[in-house]
Amino acid sequence: MKNREPSLSHPPPRETPLSTEIKTKRLTTRDIRARKGSDPVVVLTAYTTPMARLLDPHCDILLVGDSLGMVLYGMESTLGVSLDMMINHGRAVMRGSSRSMVVVDMPFASYQESRELAFRNAARIMTETGCAAVKMEGGHEMADTIHFLTSRGVPVMAHIGLMPQAVNTAGGFRAHGRTEDEAAAIRVDARAVADAGAFSVVVEGTIESVARALTAEIDIPTIGIGASAACDGQVLVTEDLVGLFNDFTPKFVKRYADLSPQISQAAADYAADVKSRAFPGPEHCFGVPKQK
Repeated sequence: MKNREPSLSHPPPRETPLSTEIKTKRLTTRDIRARKGSDPVVVLTAYTTPMARLLDPHCDILLVGDSLGMVLYGMESTLGVSLDMMINHGRAVMRGSSRSMVVVDMPFASYQESRELAFRNAARIMTETGCAAVKMEGGHEMADTIHFLTSRGVPVMAHIGLMPQAVNTAGGFRAHGRTEDEAAAIRVDARAVADAGAFSVVVEGTIESVARALTAEIDIPTIGIGASAACDGQVLVTEDLVGLFNDFTPKFVKRYADLSPQISQAAADYAADVKSRAFPGPEHCFGVPKQK
C-alpha cells in the first residue's frame, strides 16, 4: 500500500502558546537616571508582599528600607536590623511587584568596615533577592566603596544629609545644613557619590535651599525626604503615609490616610461578635444547611 501524501486541505495545527500573558518590564537604573530634571521619581518603602502589590502600580522604586526595624519590629532605631532581615523582606517585596525597581537597604555594619565586605554583602543581597540595587548611607567617606561596587556590577543608591544609621554620632534626628560648613559638607557629599557612580541619591532631613542647590549641581537624580520639592523625586515611609506608624510623625510626612482607627475598630467589632457568638454565623461554617 502506497504511503498517503498529507492532505493540503488539512495542514497540521499550529502550536498554541502556553501563555498569552504579557510580562511587565521592570524599571531599571538607566530609566531612573534618565528622569533627572524631568518627570519626578515616585518612591515608597515596602517590606511585605501584600503591600508591594498595592504600591507597585503607582511607584517607580520600592525601597526595602532598614526603617522596617522601627516600623515592623518596634526597634528604637535602625541599628538592630540584620542582613538576613533585609534579604527576607527584599524577597517578599520582589514577589509582590513586577513594575517598580526594587532597592534594598544595606543595614548598619554590613558595609562600613571595608569595600570588600560591602561588595560581598551587596552581592548576597542582590543574588538572594533579585533586587536591582542596594542603598547605603554616607557621602565622601563612602565614595571609594560606591565606586568599588558600581565598577563590579552592583548599582548603588546613595544616602546623604540626615543618616539614621549615624544618628548617635550626629546628635539625634535633626535637620542638616543649617550652618555654612554643614551645608558645604553636604554638597561635597552629593558630588562625591555622584562622581563615584551612584545612580541616584536620597537627600534626607536637609535644609530646603541646600537640597535645591545640590540637585542643580549633580547629574544624578536626587530623592528627597524632608528636603525640597526641587528634588528629582520623593520618598516616604508607607506606614507614615497611611497612618500605620504612630510612635512619632516627622515634620516632612504628609498623611494621605489614617488607617489605624479603622483597623482598631475592625478588631473591636470582631471581638464583640466573637464574645456575643454572633461570629461565626451559619454562612461561615461548613456543613450547615442553607436556610430557605
